[in-house]
Amino acid sequence: MPARRALFAAIACGAVAAPPVLAAPAVSVTDMARWQAQAAHVSIARDTWGVPHVTGKTDADAVFGLMYAQAEDDFPRVELNYINAMGRLAEVEGERELYRDLRMKLFIDPLELQAQYRASPPWLRKLMDAFADGLNFYLATHPHVKPRLIAHFEPWMALSFSEGSIGGDIESINLAQFEAFYGQQARPATVALASVETGLEPEPSGSNGFAIAPAITKNGHALLMINPHTSFYFRPEVQVTSGEGLNAYGAVTWGQFFVYQGFNDRLGWMHTSGGGDVIDEYLESIVDKDGAWFYRYDGGLRALKSVPITLPYKLANGGMGSKTITVYYSHHGPIVRALDGKWVAVRLMNEPLKALTQSYTRTKARDYAAFYKTMELRTNSSNNTVYADADGNIAYFHGNFIPVRDPRFNWKQPIDGSDPATEWKGLHTVAQTITLFNPKNGWIQNTNNWPYSAAGANSPRQHDYPAYMSVYGENARGLHAVKVFQNKTGFTLDSLIAASYDSELTAFEALLPPLFAAYDALPAGDAQQLALADKVALLRAWDWCYSLTSTATSLAVFWGQELAELAGKQAREQGVPVVDFLATEKVTAAQRLAALATAADKLQRDFGNWQTPWGEINRFQRLTGDVVQPFDDAQASLPVPYASGNWGALAAYGQSSKSTTRRIYGERGNSFVAAVEFGPRIKAKSILAGGQSGDPTSPHFKDQAAMYARGEFKEVLFYPEDVAKHLERRYRPGE
Repeated sequence: MPARRALFAAIACGAVAAPPVLAAPAVSVTDMARWQAQAAHVSIARDTWGVPHVTGKTDADAVFGLMYAQAEDDFPRVELNYINAMGRLAEVEGERELYRDLRMKLFIDPLELQAQYRASPPWLRKLMDAFADGLNFYLATHPHVKPRLIAHFEPWMALSFSEGSIGGDIESINLAQFEAFYGQQARPATVALASVETGLEPEPSGSNGFAIAPAITKNGHALLMINPHTSFYFRPEVQVTSGEGLNAYGAVTWGQFFVYQGFNDRLGWMHTSGGGDVIDEYLESIVDKDGAWFYRYDGGLRALKSVPITLPYKLANGGMGSKTITVYYSHHGPIVRALDGKWVAVRLMNEPLKALTQSYTRTKARDYAAFYKTMELRTNSSNNTVYADADGNIAYFHGNFIPVRDPRFNWKQPIDGSDPATEWKGLHTVAQTITLFNPKNGWIQNTNNWPYSAAGANSPRQHDYPAYMSVYGENARGLHAVKVFQNKTGFTLDSLIAASYDSELTAFEALLPPLFAAYDALPAGDAQQLALADKVALLRAWDWCYSLTSTATSLAVFWGQELAELAGKQAREQGVPVVDFLATEKVTAAQRLAALATAADKLQRDFGNWQTPWGEINRFQRLTGDVVQPFDDAQASLPVPYASGNWGALAAYGQSSKSTTRRIYGERGNSFVAAVEFGPRIKAKSILAGGQSGDPTSPHFKDQAAMYARGEFKEVLFYPEDVAKHLERRYRPGE
């Protein structure tokens, strides 16, 4: 390696003549016979909403049928999740996705996953085999389906997408900074940071989880609200059962063979994002010595590990090119960016075999003790868990994978990688993390907020835990949830749903008084006072609640968005959540008033009246099966009353991509929602955004959309006799 080089990422370019072969490989007679034999042990019952109720003789049979059913509903999403998980997007999307692929391949190595598959216990290997077989049988029996890239699934691939956090953890690495580091021909000290954005956060990802104890329910049974806030159509609704004790109902992420958020006949679990600090960055001091890279550690030097990674990508002419990029690792993890002349290594959880084990085994837990045992695997890295069961227990786990660290350091910031005191010292036990079990108040809530309001006065106390165990603060949804549940009793399924859809936008309780004060301080007769008088009067009279007919909701939301554009950059520079920052004195009176004028002008320009009802603006539209939905103001859409979780809406609904339309079209928020009562028999209700199928020609493409917009739930058909009464079709895979 030359001592004086300009490139710190060694890049080699090449091209091959042909694109990847997408045609399915020839299926052997032996494979087809084996698949058909397994299909004979599987039944798929589609109810009148298209929800698949999959039953298998064994767990492996059930997994086989589940994967087949998922592929029927939306094979493109199943395939895309694995293309992304394995770092192969550029092979179908082109060179622009090279660095997204490279970021995944820092952690996802097919050879390592294959070795872990071979080392996995026999019961889990059978499930991974069934996962691949179910998808391959679907492709073999549906020759008209043309995969974009993966024409044959291998069992080990399940380990690349093993639980709900690992992909998200990797994607938290700033892609612009990562590309700047490995894509520019410069020494690391010259790499610039990405610019600070303005405006609101995109519609918050995450979720709400609420658990209600028997003592405050009408029927004396525990209740659970499962309310993920994901991108729409990210998870379908399924039931999967077997003769070996599996009976799980809920939301399954496309391509995974376990119910991610859901319930069985004894207990339920809801994951919310935002646990403890689980990802750390280490500042590595780099030394170029004798033509090789080293980094300082504990008074000495250690050699950086270099790994060449070859990245195929699709060319504009349809052929294939490739780049080989050499990436670097310290013992802390891969180098992902540069900061102040140092290289930054990232350390995060990467235990796919244990993660897949935990993800599956919790679906078969029969009581709190068994569920707790699955939590002791400690691989659900970025999620909290809200729990309820038929024994009347409710519980909360704030995070699950929490490294033990020296609390003297600020773990929110990059840490000195040369200091041995900054090393992780194992993992906290579950008992050492922030948990709740049957709090006296009788309810638990989490909205991606801190755990210190999770059970009102019975919540964990912040001073009892190191700061890194909870890195998020309170949010408007958390304040809203406490209002909804505090001192309430007599909960039923329907009243829990009503509470979870309470229409208050709590953030405006703090945001509007400074606006009113700024307006009241204007001199009498001032031109701005006259121009804004009717706008301020409308907001003063508002009860902070959204509705389809509310014009105040429209004005308040547009004002909040404009104010965030003015002050968002300053908030981010100070490390304060934007909505919290907007309520502070650091936002000037002039900014508040100017944002109101701009908001009213925008409403007038776009809709012909600054007093436009919210339902005319906020809409649901599903036109195609595309992963990234197109929107069109000229096409039919439905009015939706909900609003962004940024403003404290418990039923969150927002547009996360840059708008190209006048109207707001939801893309993220309430997606799969279910409320469950754990009595002698399960009672549950659910709703999906749109419908079960990703095929626009299917009757289940958007058959739940109107109900979704009204907040109306369908009955969950949990028992075979109930499915039989509402049966659309029963068949075996391949039929």
